[in-house]
Amino acid sequence: MQRRTFLKGSAILSTAVLLAPNFTFANEEENPFGITSKPRKFSIKNNYSINPSEELTQLWIPLPKDESYHKVVDFSYKGNFDEAKVVKNDYDTRVLYVKWNKGDKKRELEVSFDVIMQERTTNFSKATSSTNYPEDIKVYLKGTTHIPITTNLQKIAQEIVKDKKTPLEKAQAIYDWTVTTMYRDDSVIGCGIGDAKKSIEEKIYGGKCTDISSVFVCLLRNSGIPAREIFGIRAGQSKISKACGKADEKGFADVTGGQHCRAEFYIDGLGWVPADPADVTKVRLAEKLTNEDQKIKDVKKYFFGSWEMNWVAFNSARDFILTPKPTQYPLNMLGYPYAETGEDALDYYNAKAFTYTYTSQERI
Repeated sequence: MQRRTFLKGSAILSTAVLLAPNFTFANEEENPFGITSKPRKFSIKNNYSINPSEELTQLWIPLPKDESYHKVVDFSYKGNFDEAKVVKNDYDTRVLYVKWNKGDKKRELEVSFDVIMQERTTNFSKATSSTNYPEDIKVYLKGTTHIPITTNLQKIAQEIVKDKKTPLEKAQAIYDWTVTTMYRDDSVIGCGIGDAKKSIEEKIYGGKCTDISSVFVCLLRNSGIPAREIFGIRAGQSKISKACGKADEKGFADVTGGQHCRAEFYIDGLGWVPADPADVTKVRLAEKLTNEDQKIKDVKKYFFGSWEMNWVAFNSARDFILTPKPTQYPLNMLGYPYAETGEDALDYYNAKAFTYTYTSQERI
């Protein structure tokens, strides 16, 4: 059994030192859900089991980001692999790459990590109207296969923002349009494909979180506002709704299949601003509410500029090539583990067939 530990953190780490966000925090008086800036710590364990094969088996696992609001304090993995290493791909995406040579042994792997996180909220008074973005931000103005920049999409985005002048005003208008027009469609597999061009131009407004977040991001980019999806997984109980995360009375949750896509947009003076248009639509459907119900108005207001942190962020990669290069490429997104046996990709939407599980335990 091989084991690797890259990061170790004490359970009594000072979270005040660990987390130094660039955002002001909401308190119980500022939102109706009782969400506060108190840090939360989650221990995540992932187990993978892949059948023996006479062909090479390769597995790529998205790893959590290190951000001001979200710190990895313990990361390790063990298994009967022949090779394993942490690699980085486009969009600064951290990935655990694991390889098993052909043979009659079942491929086994366990990945564990602890993440301390803190609610993100935004002080919008610091926003400016500048569009002189840093070079590393401009990449999120570019189009990709699933979120292209086209004349037609720019025209549609312009119709939505109409007479709005500042980037923040335009972002608000696009967010309002997205959460009002789009709806959650539970018949969609997984998180959805996120083909924003098709959704917008063909008026396919039903979808899951990747579909909804991708439409939001696409309209922002076509309005000249840097934006990106953030792929991750729900980790524990939500104070907003059980639809946004749940756990038992001891804070334990089976989060297999709990992948969830959020979004960010960039405003000068603020930096990256969190948003979650998809969960507005999820709460609306799960609780059988309408846009006119007060709770949906509150949820809509909260998720423009705030994230409740019961969710682990992985990456923003879209339409990119994994490292080492797999047989099938480019990959649409990396919110789920991706594996190949020989030249055949395993169905990452089917955790039972792929045989992987994700569990989470809240610690503080």
